Amino acid sequence: MNTIFKKRILSALISVSALTASLATSHVAHADYEAGVTAAQNGDFATALREFTEAAEAGLDLAQYNLAILYYTGQGVEQNYEEAYRWTLAAAEQGHLNSQVNLASLYYYGTGTAQNFEEALRWNTIAAEEGQHPGAQHSLAKMYQLGEGTPVDLAKAHFWASAALQNENREAEKLLREVSALMTPEQLSEARRAFAEWMLTL
Repeated sequence: MNTIFKKRILSALISVSALTASLATSHVAHADYEAGVTAAQNGDFATALREFTEAAEAGLDLAQYNLAILYYTGQGVEQNYEEAYRWTLAAAEQGHLNSQVNLASLYYYGTGTAQNFEEALRWNTIAAEEGQHPGAQHSLAKMYQLGEGTPVDLAKAHFWASAALQNENREAEKLLREVSALMTPEQLSEARRAFAEWMLTL
């Protein structure tokens, strides 16, 4: 399972239109966040840290997400996995998809918090089901294959590997072959039928 955290700030990938979505947060928080994005893009991570912190404390999930990455990577601040976990959790609980995936990774590896496969499974499930995140779907499939945080369930492993592959996660192709080799023809037939039925609901 590969962590989704990157060794750089991902703010540049977030469009300005996305900033208007969090209507509950103040205009000041959005302004702080935008200032943080500009600073990060210019390589001024100390300023980005200050601006993201103000916006994150005001409750803006995008700022919480990027602040967590700064703490995780040690850009503009001393590396602090506990703070990375704290802000990732805050954003994930607000429904920020990439934060949910990152939180699952932190729980899986025990980074900044106690290792907890059950919580890793729970957050991967949220991101896989509600956000259709291919990385979370692949991780979920692997956890069901290995029985991490859950009893081994090859049918669910096959299902989520199929979903990840459908969403163009290339690693899922190998995983799907591995899981399929462990299943009976009847189990495979049932798993494929269940996935096909699920696809019709999307």
